[in-house]
Amino acid sequence: MTVRPLVLITACLLATGCALPFSSKTATVEAQSQALPDTTAAPEALRTSLVAEAAATAAPATGTAPAAPARIVESSDVFRIGPEDVLDVQVWKNDELSRVVPVRPDGMISLPLVNDIRASGLTAVELRQAITQRLSEFIPSPEVSVMVREVHSVKVAVIGAVRMPGHYEVKSAATVLELIARAQGLSEFADRGRIVVLRQNGTSTTRIPFNYRKVAEGSEQDNFYVRPGDIIVVP
Repeated sequence: MTVRPLVLITACLLATGCALPFSSKTATVEAQSQALPDTTAAPEALRTSLVAEAAATAAPATGTAPAAPARIVESSDVFRIGPEDVLDVQVWKNDELSRVVPVRPDGMISLPLVNDIRASGLTAVELRQAITQRLSEFIPSPEVSVMVREVHSVKVAVIGAVRMPGHYEVKSAATVLELIARAQGLSEFADRGRIVVLRQNGTSTTRIPFNYRKVAEGSEQDNFYVRPGDIIVVP
């Protein structure tokens, strides 16, 4: 008589109370398995995603992308206006202030209202900003453009034992050998092993050897580019 109630209670618990937790655990496990990534379907895509997440986590949160390495640009790569260059200065809707002017030997140019303003050593953009600032004292919001019409300031001197010594204008990148060729080549008495290039660096002068024999034999690394103001000396 005492065994039957216990059997009934046990059966009831198995039929109701224990079934609910088991089914709840089963549903939870199934939900978690569905939320996990399918590593068998696309292992390569998952690997790529994980690597990208790891990189994003390791990178400092600065809010900006990492800066690319800056390319080193020499100052000679930026053209700066010099004496004897010819400039076209245009003021929009004002022909009376527009001029085609040469740069004087002192590096200055003359314009109406502006009078004298320094142009030598500036880029076209920097000169445009300077002229705009001057004109804004007389004209509201002036629109100025500066164009370099002719370049005569970039010169290299070739002196010594060459057939035609003198100053040569350089309109594009040129090597020492090209400048010697412009001077009609070396004379028969030229010392090919003692050619030097004098380069002014501020108040000091640098002597750069130029080995004509190595260049003639095909050594291109010894045939470097000239810079404005260089003096090629051929003894």
